[in-house]
Amino acid sequence: MIQRAILVVSAFAALAFPRLATAQSEDRTSAEQSFTVEESEQSTSGTEASAEESSSEGQAEKDMALGEERVSWQDIVVVIRKPFLKMNRFELVPSYGLTINDNMIQHHAANAQANFYLTDVLAVGLEAQAFTKSFRETYDLVARQDRRLPTLNQYLWSASLNFHYVPIYGKFTIFNRRIIHWEWLFTVGVGMTQSEIIPRDPNPEKFPAWKNLLITPTAGLTTRVFLTPWLTLNLGVRDYVFIDKYEDANRQPFLPVETAKDQADSKLINHIMFQAGLSMWFPTSFRYTTFR
Repeated sequence: MIQRAILVVSAFAALAFPRLATAQSEDRTSAEQSFTVEESEQSTSGTEASAEESSSEGQAEKDMALGEERVSWQDIVVVIRKPFLKMNRFELVPSYGLTINDNMIQHHAANAQANFYLTDVLAVGLEAQAFTKSFRETYDLVARQDRRLPTLNQYLWSASLNFHYVPIYGKFTIFNRRIIHWEWLFTVGVGMTQSEIIPRDPNPEKFPAWKNLLITPTAGLTTRVFLTPWLTLNLGVRDYVFIDKYEDANRQPFLPVETAKDQADSKLINHIMFQAGLSMWFPTSFRYTTFR
């Protein structure tokens, strides 16, 4: 009897407690599932937020990069263009020249040059000039004090073929208001010069004068200041080198000219002149062919 009661109670417990355990496990499972869903939603939202932040930061960096690229070559001009271009343009240069290295005789020159610029720094051109002379005070002093006249020649004209090279270009400001552009150019060339002796005795029958035709290498340095797109100011120094023939100190009267020329003294001469002039450029305008 007792044994049957124990069996009935055991069977009842076996039937009742599994359902309770199953319910508790289901509650736990549902709770864990709900917690997992909430955490997954939070993690998903956090991932999306971080992705949005990273994408916004990347877009900002791209915008900044684009902005820097746009500003660097469109909006800000760091180095301005040269205000004057010379390539494929003609330069006409009327100028005045003055001898600066002779204390006896001084020559004044009316000079004209025509140059064509093959590039912005290289040019080829022609030069011609006519001279007039003037005696300086030293010439009269030597004649009066030493009782003898100096041996001198005068120059009549010269012409040359020149080549120009511009290695230096710069700019400066005037009272921080205006920018002045300038450049230095070197000149070398070769040409001809005609000189004429000045006889000590002014009697042309006894001591006739003669003329010399001289091969003349030349070299010079010039600075140029740009005033307008078609006008520049030029200041420079030019050295004309030649071997000239002077009247012999012991020349006899009525001596034939050819004989006097054979007896003439030859000397190497550096005829250095200061030159100032204006350059006029043609065409008077130009176009840029490169990007800024």
